[in-house]
Order: sequence, then structure tokens, then C-alpha cells
Amino acid sequence: MKPIRYFASLAAGLASACAFAATPEAPTEGAAPLAWRVDDPRLSWGPCPEFFVEGCQISVLQGDPAAANADVFFRVPGGSRIVRHWHTSAEHMVLVAGEMTVTYDGHPTATLTPGTYAYGPARLPHSAECVGEAACVLAIAFEQPVDAHEGGHAP
Repeated sequence: MKPIRYFASLAAGLASACAFAATPEAPTEGAAPLAWRVDDPRLSWGPCPEFFVEGCQISVLQGDPAAANADVFFRVPGGSRIVRHWHTSAEHMVLVAGEMTVTYDGHPTATLTPGTYAYGPARLPHSAECVGEAACVLAIAFEQPVDAHEGGHAP
């Protein structure tokens, strides 16, 4: 096959795949688009579970934390350590502010800087540290209800 035909065929296939992927589903009834900045004064910040570091705060961005698919901001003071814990749900994270190291049991430590995406598998114990003086803020999307369990023995 000549290269021009190959690339033309590849481009047509990608355009078709992208058009299919970009076709939106019907909007969820009553749902409205939204955007949050971490410094938005309308955010309501609440405390983290008691076993987390003092000054830790959570703000629900979207959804019901007692149900599946809720999103939160998780904020900890600079220089703080987050004790080893685990979640029933997998977590999809993007570091919004600060610098953070995260260590999942049996895996090398990852360093997150603003804009870094990280995935944490369900029930995998991990700990973290907010490096430096600036507070760390993670945007976290949970697949299942939001929870945190101290220690490293997930059932």
C-alpha cells in the first residue's frame, strides 16, 4: 500500500472513531455543567476523617459522596504526612496545587506536581506527603462512595 493511501485511510478511520466518541449522550436531567477553582469562595470545606493530619479538608465538587461517582477537592497543609490508608473505591486524581509524593504498597513512590494525573486502585493501601510549605490540593474522582480506612489491611 502506498504511504499516501495508508495515511488517508488511517485519517478517515480516526475521524470516524472520533466522531463516534464525540457524540454526546442525552444530558442528565437536571444536571448543569460546572467549573470550580480551588479558591472559589462558594466551596464548602469540611474536615477529613480524624486519623488524617490536622488541617486536612475536603470539599465536594459534584455528586453525593455517599453514592458512586462523586468528585472532591482534598487539601492538606504543606509539610504534612498523610497516614497509610485505603479506599473501597478506585480514585482518579489530578494534583491542582503543591507537590506531593504518594506511595502505594508494593510500588515505587510517585512525585506529583500540578497537572499530574494519578490513579489509585481500589483497596490498595497508600500514604502520601505534601512536600514543601505550600498546601497540596488534589482533585479526586471516586468510582464508589467516598471513604477512607486507616491502616493497610483492606478486606
